[in-house]
Amino acid sequence: MEAEKIITELTFKAVRSSGAGGQNVNKVSSKVVLSFDVLNSQSLSEEEKTLISEKLKTKLTLDGILILNCDEDRSQLKNKEIVTKRFLKLIQNALVIPKKRKPTKIPRSVIEKRIKEKRTTSETKQNRKKPDV
Repeated sequence: MEAEKIITELTFKAVRSSGAGGQNVNKVSSKVVLSFDVLNSQSLSEEEKTLISEKLKTKLTLDGILILNCDEDRSQLKNKEIVTKRFLKLIQNALVIPKKRKPTKIPRSVIEKRIKEKRTTSETKQNRKKPDV
């Protein structure tokens, strides 16, 4: 994955931010909406596209477009930087392939300990019973 190539494919859109903020919110378009077309990307290989589309399927639209918003700051430029960093981190985490788990054998001492405990609980329960006459 080459971050520089992917950043060139991003599309940004400035929108008026919602919520409290008074006149600034009403006048200035400080919220940034980032969109990235995963399926039609030239900088990603087919394997990377499938990995991203599987891991981020809840965040993708039906057309395979990833949309991220940021309205944390009053500055449009800072919001653009924040959402770009967030996007790159999200893509990097999606491309990580987890290691396969190696099933380990249960140690002999653990098995023996479990059987011994079962035997002792069994004996205590047997001792609680009334003796046969």
